[in-house]
Order: sequence, then structure tokens, then C-alpha cells
Amino acid sequence: MIVGTLKLRFVLRESHSLKDKRRVILSLKATLSNKFNVAVAETDEQDVWQTAEIGVAAVGTDGSFVQSVLTQVLNYARFFGGVELVDQQQELFGD
Repeated sequence: MIVGTLKLRFVLRESHSLKDKRRVILSLKATLSNKFNVAVAETDEQDVWQTAEIGVAAVGTDGSFVQSVLTQVLNYARFFGGVELVDQQQELFGD
């Protein structure tokens, strides 16, 4: 079993409140989860209205497949409206 994780940090320059931020982040999380069949959670910066961090996890039996899914998630998140990707970390665990 291969587990891949992806940590994404964003700046939300057009966000002026936590309500604005949560609207954008909830939309991003739902879209990633539905489109790529991955687990997504906001992992840090919950009380800061112009930055966000989300974690994404994908599981599979083939490392190249898991890597491919995480790369697709990263590319999609780069161009998602309302957020600017500022940092990312990706890891694969397993045999």
C-alpha cells in the first residue's frame, strides 16, 4: 500500500473575513475530493483570514499512480480561483 500526502499553503488576497476564506476553502476542498477521489482537510491557519493550509491524502497500490493523482491535484489547485499557491510539500510512504 502506498500513501501519498500533499500539503498546500495558500494566500487569499481577496479575502476580507473568515467567512470569505471559508467559502473559498470549502469550495476547493469539495472540488478536490470529488474530482480526484482524495481525502482533503484544512490543517492549519483556520483562524487567519488571508492564509490557508490544506492537506491532501491519496492511497493506492501503485506509487506512480498515487504520484500522478497528487500531481494532478497540485496542478488543479494552482489555478483555482480566489487562492494563490505559495508553498507545497509532497511525500510518498509505503513499499
